[in-house]
Amino acid sequence: MTASASPANAPDGLASRISGALWRSPRLLLLLLLAPPLLWLGVVYVGSLAALLAQSFFSFDDFTAQVTYELTLSTYAELLSPANFDIIKRTVTMAALVTIASAILAFPIAYYAARYAKGRWKAFFYLGVMLPLWSSYLVKIYAWKMILSKEGIISWTADKLHLGWLLDAWLSLPVVGGNSLSVSATGTFLVFVYIWLPYMILPIQASLERVPSNLIEASYDLGGSPGKTLRHVLLPLAMPGVAAGSIFTFSLTLGDYIIPGIIGTSRLFIGQAVYTQQGTAGNIPLAAAFSVVPVVIMAFYLWGAKKQGAFDAL
Repeated sequence: MTASASPANAPDGLASRISGALWRSPRLLLLLLLAPPLLWLGVVYVGSLAALLAQSFFSFDDFTAQVTYELTLSTYAELLSPANFDIIKRTVTMAALVTIASAILAFPIAYYAARYAKGRWKAFFYLGVMLPLWSSYLVKIYAWKMILSKEGIISWTADKLHLGWLLDAWLSLPVVGGNSLSVSATGTFLVFVYIWLPYMILPIQASLERVPSNLIEASYDLGGSPGKTLRHVLLPLAMPGVAAGSIFTFSLTLGDYIIPGIIGTSRLFIGQAVYTQQGTAGNIPLAAAFSVVPVVIMAFYLWGAKKQGAFDAL
């Protein structure tokens, strides 16, 4: 019986030895647990970024329509041409405006949720903020395209209020560019703010939750007005949450391709420029150089956000 039972117990004995070895060597266990995600991160993510960076140092021959595999900085020099630099400037400006507008809109909502919403109302708050994120990204964009169109609710309301002339005057401005909100910079801005607003509300709300109530009461006791309390107590303590939310709104706007393509003018953003150069023109080095721009911008942005304590609020 002993001889016949030992082979059946061999797997259990091997498992026990492996378990014992892992228990005696926690670093080995940690290495085994981290190896799969690190391999995935290193090969798929970092590897693709490295390939992208390498491609950006090549050049494209317009005559032969072939990539010249010789190291050069001429592709990055093309980014400084007026047309390409205008694309970068337009994208960064839009990302900054969306981030500022999102912070202004999100702060009072987050403050109410952190200070006044209790129990069921707080659950309703989280549901209201998260619910738009559960619907399809494309469905929301096309719904906004209908809202912003000439036959949409905004134009209809403006006509009923006899303010259609004001809307037409706004759309005629060169900076707006478009005969309808659905194909204008303003429409693009509105949709960006709507889509990314939840990513700003939640970090600010979490940051305000950490503000002790006695600090606000102490400010009032010392004669501080609501405005001074907001400027000198709440805003400084909420800045990590604002910085954390801005990471999402700024980076997502910076790299978005779909919203400017559906809601926007013919003036390109970085994401569209990457697609145009890579897919239509076949200029992969220039597309790679355009792709490197958001990476570099976000590296500096994350460094600044870290100084503001953004990572503590995530």
